[in-house]
Amino acid sequence: MQVLSNARGLTRILKPQILLNSVPSDHKLIIYSQCQSLHSYSSRSLPSSGNYCFATVRDVMYSRTSKGSFCTASGGESTATEAVKKIYDDIIDSVNVRRTMAPNAWLWSLIENCKTREDIKLLFDALQNLRRFRLSNLRIHDNFNCNLCREVTKACARLGAVDFGKKALWNHNMYGLTPSVASANHLLLYAKHHNDVKLMAEVMKLLERNHIPLQPSTADLVSSICYNSDNWELISKYSRKFLKAGVKLRRHAFDLWMDFAAKRGDTESLWKTEKVRSESMKQQTLVSAFSCAKGLILEGKPLDAAAVIRVLDQTLPETKKSGMVVELQKLVNEWPMAVVKHQNEENRKALAAVLKSGIPAMVNGLPNMGVEAKVNLEDLAIKEEIPC
Repeated sequence: MQVLSNARGLTRILKPQILLNSVPSDHKLIIYSQCQSLHSYSSRSLPSSGNYCFATVRDVMYSRTSKGSFCTASGGESTATEAVKKIYDDIIDSVNVRRTMAPNAWLWSLIENCKTREDIKLLFDALQNLRRFRLSNLRIHDNFNCNLCREVTKACARLGAVDFGKKALWNHNMYGLTPSVASANHLLLYAKHHNDVKLMAEVMKLLERNHIPLQPSTADLVSSICYNSDNWELISKYSRKFLKAGVKLRRHAFDLWMDFAAKRGDTESLWKTEKVRSESMKQQTLVSAFSCAKGLILEGKPLDAAAVIRVLDQTLPETKKSGMVVELQKLVNEWPMAVVKHQNEENRKALAAVLKSGIPAMVNGLPNMGVEAKVNLEDLAIKEEIPC
């Protein structure tokens, strides 16, 4: 009783600045549990002079964060860096102890200094505390601007913490972040570099659920991921989504779609894409023109294919004409095997015959470009058991 009386007196003298009611419920339980433990320990071992040590709310919160973030390093995750811990401490001390808004520079510095996944955990905890302070003390209901969200997701992608990055794409999140397509693009860029089709699909679902408008840059990234993973079903699915959403597609997306369709021998999809492309831009690119030429060869029209290449030769800038020889070499040496492999077994023999006669006829109808039009499908015939 004497210890409890002294403790109450000390509480009245200290007048802690943080009210327990302002702390989230889960923090209250931790504080209550730890204070009970302190009281139990003090009744056994502390002197009755009243020298009782109280843990502040900030200490308990930091203790929980430390246990949750730093102690997991033994489980394979790296610890937080000293610079980030220092900035995080300053932010938490400002909003939870001194009850003043932390300077914006601290938060930007925290983002820039993130080096590990544990740093990202501290970043998101700091964002949650800042948002709570803005709401309860400053009566600011608006989120942070989208530039902050973009840099946060960029840091998440840089460190591979994509699970945190996805949290930033929700319109109603507990961190005060304003999602945007620019933020999503950082995660899509990560997915592209790691050939992560699953992550790409998750990001696209988040964009749809949170009504974030699609942009041409998003179409470029998604098309690249689908193309690199050789996933025709996905690129077809998302091409329809982008077109339905009215996205003004750029040449890169059209090039990937048309090249993919030509590689698969899907002339129907090829001409549909070319129709949409021609409505938005008149000038052909190297890839789109050669894709059209491939489509015409597949339809048994090698002279029309040659005409497409001749028109391209007249309209293409001189600086890009060297690429024509490269594309022509690909058409002769690489494309035949690729397109035959994508066909059903019963169609391969007929297609091989069309290519063996059509490609030399097309090349003969072109100006001398230094490319030998010898289509050799013998290796493919052996590997795929195709009679040529």
